[in-house]
Amino acid sequence: MTMEIALAIVLFIVGIVLIVKGGDYFVDASSWIAEVSGVPKLIVGATIVSLATTLPEMLVSVMAAVQKKVEMSIGNAVGSVTANIGLIMAISLLCMPAVIKRKDYLLKSVLMLLATGILLVGGFFGKITLPVSLLLIVIFFVFIVENVKSALTAMKGGGEQAEKKKDKPTKNEVLINLIKFVVGAVGIVVGARLLVDNGSVLATYAGVSERVIGVTLVAVGTSLPELVTTVTAVIKKQSSLSLGNILGANILDLTLILPLSALISGQALPITAAAARVDLPACLLVGLIAVVPALIASKFKRYQGVALLAVYVCYVGVTCFLV
Repeated sequence: MTMEIALAIVLFIVGIVLIVKGGDYFVDASSWIAEVSGVPKLIVGATIVSLATTLPEMLVSVMAAVQKKVEMSIGNAVGSVTANIGLIMAISLLCMPAVIKRKDYLLKSVLMLLATGILLVGGFFGKITLPVSLLLIVIFFVFIVENVKSALTAMKGGGEQAEKKKDKPTKNEVLINLIKFVVGAVGIVVGARLLVDNGSVLATYAGVSERVIGVTLVAVGTSLPELVTTVTAVIKKQSSLSLGNILGANILDLTLILPLSALISGQALPITAAAARVDLPACLLVGLIAVVPALIASKFKRYQGVALLAVYVCYVGVTCFLV
């Protein structure tokens, strides 16, 4: 048992290193893609970056569904969204408030809140049924189509978001950034998996329940790629990439992971009373705090970061000690 704990700690640290370095490479390569193609960093963040950084959540939730660990499957997806906004976006806003164009964020914000609201209704009935899953998949396709249209418009030079292209990249630049992109993505996925698996082993020895593991340790662990890309983007002053990544990752968490989990499990995913009373309302609350003031004022402000962090701390406290 002592050797197993020691091995889990070592692998946990290895996971952190892989995630941190992978996130650094990944943001560099993604920013380069935006610069040489003329595609806005918001679009790159909300599609390529968010899809890759969502892979850990997807792998964990789908695997949990296969193993009939439904609480962990739902808790990981919903808890990841809450962590993305209440912890990661809060850090981004505290460090780097941003002025935005309302039209760039309006549809994504509405889709994220709509998906959360649909899940909240599902929680009221105690399960994620086939109709609920279909509605979520429709939102997912709307999100993808909107991003593709925005990217095509920007690349044709017809969008206001279009950025000045660099000179035609050399083969060496393309190869280096392709390697950075692949190595970064692999590092993030492998590192997050090591972190989650071995963190779960350590948590099990501590006697933590499956639901609490799902919405806290697993959710935060699988959200570390978003945290790393956000912190790296803040350091590199790429706020659009950071916020676009978070919104895109949240939409994918809610509209792709849970329907896939339901499909693979072969039945409606039951939602526990604790998830319906605490997890889903907390997810909707942080979403409203994050996007509504920003859409009204056309800017993300530092006070939103403070409010989000306060709500997230309270949520974790309630989850761990009262529910």
